[in-house]
Amino acid sequence: MLKILDRYLLKKFLGTFGFVVLILVSIVCVIDFTEKNDDFLEHQLGGVEILAYYLDYIPYLASLITPITVFIAVVFVTSKLANNTEIVAMLSSGVSFPRLLVPYFIGSSLIAVVSFFLNGWVIPNANKDRIAFEQTYIKSPFYYDERNIHMKVAPELYAYMESYNNSNNVGYRFTLEQIQGNQMLQKLSARRIEWDSTQSKWTLKNWTLHQFDGEDETISNGVSLDTTLNISPKDFGSTYGLFETLTLPELDQYIAQQQERGANDIPVYLVEKYIRYMSPFTAIILTFIGVVMSAKKSRGGSGFQIALGFLIAFVFIIFFIFARSIAEVNSMDPMLAVWLPNIIFTIVGIFLYYIVRR
Repeated sequence: MLKILDRYLLKKFLGTFGFVVLILVSIVCVIDFTEKNDDFLEHQLGGVEILAYYLDYIPYLASLITPITVFIAVVFVTSKLANNTEIVAMLSSGVSFPRLLVPYFIGSSLIAVVSFFLNGWVIPNANKDRIAFEQTYIKSPFYYDERNIHMKVAPELYAYMESYNNSNNVGYRFTLEQIQGNQMLQKLSARRIEWDSTQSKWTLKNWTLHQFDGEDETISNGVSLDTTLNISPKDFGSTYGLFETLTLPELDQYIAQQQERGANDIPVYLVEKYIRYMSPFTAIILTFIGVVMSAKKSRGGSGFQIALGFLIAFVFIIFFIFARSIAEVNSMDPMLAVWLPNIIFTIVGIFLYYIVRR
């Protein structure tokens, strides 16, 4: 059961955290609105549409900065308590430092659990509308420009297109090969492949089918052929912000699909998945570091400790961005790269715990 001291510290911690999030989100939203206002005016968007966009944007932004805002809130609260000699009074009354950490861990764990649920399911669904809005009104029109596209669409089926036009959903010089082991069973070729949106099927134009039975080959052809493939126009659409719009189950499903197709962008989505599991622990680790480094009364006052807190938060962000970039280009195991900042800062926290005099 929580004691009076626990409730006191927990109230200060969570209250300050909420205030810091509110301030930072407000500042970023004002800056973001200023940058995008010309786009809003160009498309003659009304206040309701803009408000709806920011209602989706605010949770995303708040979640993005949660680990850092937790750290800043902890440093601010603890340094204030230390400089008012409240920490000294607590320790002098018989409260051990590990016991003093309990309400902080309760608060950070509560934030971590809520953050995990929001990042895994709620915010991705809100991001679907946010990303769609940005693609329509903010970003330039997307044109699919890749060439010589190879896809594995089934265990024994391999598709190829020389190019694809996403404006009219037409692919050129299409080939579908069925290969079993080292033997090709059939090869279907077409000069064009067009998407029929009314029937959700592909139509092959000027097609030729080669069927192989040992050394025998059968050839057939035609002008038009409807077929169903495990491919759709969305596979050739913009991937801008796609990983942000997928819930955890959808993310797992998408990763499995891309692995089956042999896609080369899998690390990006693996990194996103691991970050969603890692981020809640980041809040707890930074809380521990924040309490340890700011619990001692400083001659420079709480302002110095808050500035030092911002510096450490900045170092963490730089290190995290660096590790993420390495993982996304597949230069390091994605899971290790994502967890590396947490591992290093956990070691830093333990080191500070034993060397900082309280």
